[in-house]
Amino acid sequence: MSWRAFGEAFVTLVVIMDPLGSAPIFITLTAGRPVAARRRAALEAAAVAGGLVVVFALFGRLILDYLHVSVESLTIAGGMLLLLVALQMLRGEEMAQPETANVALVPLATPLLAGPGAIAAVMVLTRRYEDAPGRIGVILGIIAVVVVVAVGLLLADQIARLLRPSVIQLLTRVLGLLLSAIAVQFIIDAVKIIAVR
Repeated sequence: MSWRAFGEAFVTLVVIMDPLGSAPIFITLTAGRPVAARRRAALEAAAVAGGLVVVFALFGRLILDYLHVSVESLTIAGGMLLLLVALQMLRGEEMAQPETANVALVPLATPLLAGPGAIAAVMVLTRRYEDAPGRIGVILGIIAVVVVVAVGLLLADQIARLLRPSVIQLLTRVLGLLLSAIAVQFIIDAVKIIAVR
């Protein structure tokens, strides 16, 4: 195993997936659900996000080429999905979904955790480390990040107990603004790359 590949994958994905920054959004989306359901959603979101990132690390280029989709198109689509979530947060709309809705898959697992940034990053890393030890290092780095993300989302439930509803509402608005900026930046970056071509 390549420790360099492991470290690079771990640090890059922790920054992009941002488990601490995702925790308040997780709290908002799962508000009113039983503790067991919130824990299950946290574990499922982390597992699905990890699975998606691993699949794209191994087969991303093949999948996108087969579908005739560029990484930039994927980035714009992810940015638009995140922007919709951000607008809901900014408007103060009720984001908590009925228990039949699986928020662990969308928008938590994707595009929030396993978004275009994470997907593009692992595709670049697997291209950089094409030998077997490098690939193993990248995959183990992804698994380590999934564990960190799961722990972060599980601790979000504890944070929710400590904070007043008014504080959570304030955090939701602020994070909605930041999330909208991230979403717009995804789109701008992709458009810039397309314009250069």
